[in-house]
Amino acid sequence: MRWDRGYESPNIEDRRGQSFSGGGGGGLPIGGLINLFGMFGWKGILVGLVLAAVLAGGGTCLGGGGAGGCLGMGSSSQPASGPVKATPQEDDLKHFVGYVFDDVQKTWSRQLSNYETTRIVLFRRGVESACGTATTAVGPFYCPLDHKVYIDLSFYDELRERFGAPGDFAQAYVIAHELGHHVQNLEGKMKSGNRPVDSVPIELQADCAAGAWAKDAEARGEIEVGDIDEALNAAAQIGDDTLQRKSQGHVQPETWTHGSSEQRSASFKKGYRGGREAWGL
Repeated sequence: MRWDRGYESPNIEDRRGQSFSGGGGGGLPIGGLINLFGMFGWKGILVGLVLAAVLAGGGTCLGGGGAGGCLGMGSSSQPASGPVKATPQEDDLKHFVGYVFDDVQKTWSRQLSNYETTRIVLFRRGVESACGTATTAVGPFYCPLDHKVYIDLSFYDELRERFGAPGDFAQAYVIAHELGHHVQNLEGKMKSGNRPVDSVPIELQADCAAGAWAKDAEARGEIEVGDIDEALNAAAQIGDDTLQRKSQGHVQPETWTHGSSEQRSASFKKGYRGGREAWGL
C-alpha cells in the first residue's frame, strides 16, 4: 500500500505509556455490560451474563471462536502515564495505523453526510474503555459507547505469525473493518429498535465496508499489486471455522460470531466490487 511514512494523525490516542494491572471494578456496570452484548443476539446476552458474573467474582479468560479473548476483572486498576518506549519498527507502525485510520475516515466523510470523525486508542497489555476493561487477548475492537477503536500494535505480530496473514494491507483491512462498525453505530445498524441483532451479519457487513474502502483507495492510486490478496487472506484466516479447526479440531457453526472464512472473504469482495452501495449504507 502506498502511504505517507511521515504522517502524524491527530486522531491517535496513545495510551501505550500507561501501566495496566488487569483490574476491573470500573468500566461498564453489570447491567450496561449485558445490554451492550445484547446487541449481538442471545449469544451476546449469554456472554454478557458470564462477564457480569466475572465482574462480581474474579477474573477469567474466555475463548471466542478459537481466537481466545481475556478480560481481567480483578482488583481495581489505576493506570499511570509514563514515557512510551517503542522500537523504530513500532513507531513506523504507529504512523501507518494513523495514516490508514484517517484515510478510511476521509472516505466515509466524503460518502456519508452524517459521518462523525472518531479516534483510535493505542495500548499495551490492557486498556479501560467505556465498554469495560479489555486485555490484548481480546484483539482490536470497537466500543459503541465511546465510538473509539482500540488496538494493541502487538496484534499485528500475531496476525502475521499466528494467523498466517502478513502484509501491510492485511493490517489496513483490520482498521477498515473496525471503522465499519463505527459507521454501523452511527447509522443505528448495531441494534434494531429494542431488539438485539445477530453478530455474524454485523461482522460481515463490516468486512464489506472494508472492501468498499479498498475500492475507493484503489481509485486514488493507493493500492499496490498483491494488496487485495493480502486482505482476502486475512479475512479467510480469521474466519470462525478456520479458527475453530485450528484450535479444537472441529467446527461448530452454532457458536460463530464473525462468519466463516468463505463468508468473510466474500463480504470483502462484495464491498471491493460494489463500493458503498454494496453494503447498504
